[in-house]
Amino acid sequence: MQEHFHFTTDRAKIQKQYAAIFVFVSAQLSCIQVHLHRRNRHLVKQEDAVIIAIHLLGKLLGFTSERAWHRFVTGNLFTNGSFLERSRYNRRCRALGFAIKWIRHELAKRGQHHAYVVVDSLPLPLCHTARMHRVKQFQEMADIGYCASKKQWYYGLKLHLQVTDQGLPMGYVVTEASCHDRVAAETVMTQIPHPYNFGDKGYISQTLRKKLYEEHRVAFWTPVRNNQRIRQSDAWKQWMKRKRKVVETVFSILVDSYRITKIRANSVSGFETALDGILLAYSLVVLGLVER
Repeated sequence: MQEHFHFTTDRAKIQKQYAAIFVFVSAQLSCIQVHLHRRNRHLVKQEDAVIIAIHLLGKLLGFTSERAWHRFVTGNLFTNGSFLERSRYNRRCRALGFAIKWIRHELAKRGQHHAYVVVDSLPLPLCHTARMHRVKQFQEMADIGYCASKKQWYYGLKLHLQVTDQGLPMGYVVTEASCHDRVAAETVMTQIPHPYNFGDKGYISQTLRKKLYEEHRVAFWTPVRNNQRIRQSDAWKQWMKRKRKVVETVFSILVDSYRITKIRANSVSGFETALDGILLAYSLVVLGLVER
């Protein structure tokens, strides 16, 4: 259906979204001078800010196919033939991946002023369960893991994400599917440290809590298991459950609206660029910089 969006989409709204993203990206790129080492810059058909803005707009609209998105752009936004051909556009996006990552990281720092953050993980399957024992995609970094919420095994990766109480993504780490949440917890929470962190029972570890507080001054709270000696009141459990609910809402939006579990990439750089683009597009909406 994505190939036929031009029959049903409000072009005026898309132009408004593109303009808002372009203005923001242009202001950010002026701070990092991404053009310094490019040869033949005078021959560039489209500026870097245009390429990044188009990439983010595609993620905002939920496109998973780069072919369908390029067809949509040339048919609705650049109808005069001034846009890049598809393969060159994809190469430019991957080359600008570091700029997208830097912009997202700078935007995520605003979350340090929010009340608290929640850490959780999201499975990113790369194929259907029936093919997971013979798939060859991303063999150097993906493997088979277990999703406890869906009670099923899957082949792919796992996204460990830190989200503020207002839904703004901050630090994140992508690991193999079999990686336990505790292993990646310290890396996620120390990328952009926040003094107050919450997690679920998968992060229970006295050693981890002590290390986070002593080395990084990060307080980390988790529920307790039934077989632990520590007892928590029902009111405390319900309070923590309400605090941690925000990350489940964010994951639901990222999966349903931004198709974060449907990334079609054959290279690590392509996957990383798509993931950073999705998180940046969502962050712009959360902060009210772009209208969804």
